[in-house]
Amino acid sequence: MIATSDRTPLPREFFDRPVLEVAPDLLGRTLVRTTPDGPISLRLTEVEAYDGPNDPGSHAYRGRTPRNDVMFGPPGHVYVYFTYGMWHCMNLVCGPDGTASAVLLRAGEIIEGAELARTRRLSARNDRELAKGPARLATALEVDRALDGTDACTSGDTPLRMLSGTPAPSDQVRNGPRTGVAGDGGDGEAHPWRFWIANDPTVSPYRAHVPRRRRS
Repeated sequence: MIATSDRTPLPREFFDRPVLEVAPDLLGRTLVRTTPDGPISLRLTEVEAYDGPNDPGSHAYRGRTPRNDVMFGPPGHVYVYFTYGMWHCMNLVCGPDGTASAVLLRAGEIIEGAELARTRRLSARNDRELAKGPARLATALEVDRALDGTDACTSGDTPLRMLSGTPAPSDQVRNGPRTGVAGDGGDGEAHPWRFWIANDPTVSPYRAHVPRRRRS
């Protein structure tokens, strides 16, 4: 259950900061997904930062497109993208309006509504795997492109809300290379912008980028 003191919505000012400040500060915070079937709440345990035009790994590195438009909008909004033709992933937009940084939500612990999340994630072997990875997280919370642009900073009737939760102690926060990111010139691993809570069983395994081989 979420303690009453942890139910305060995160203010927009929380997200109106550099992405490398916001990303680790999201660990331990609570994301609430409200569906017609009931709410699902998740404690964030792993995230990745993407710094727009300064970051070859970012969707916004080459500028604004219909796909990444929300990344350039006000902070605190949800950016959802579709990948590999089958999975959705969820991000939270950071920085001032007009910039394009965002935090990818990579993993979390379902703390309310696990019964409902299990119906979305039938292949999960246990509850630790319900949201262990960005596509699994989005699937467990039933997040798709229909929620792209949702304001997560409101306290009213909204499908997604970010609450204050209980921030992870700084001595429990770890960082390292982002999973599967190369970027232009193969320099993605030079950015240690993945953040996670140490020893948390819901954190996803790290996988280095594997270049695609061209067919001869």
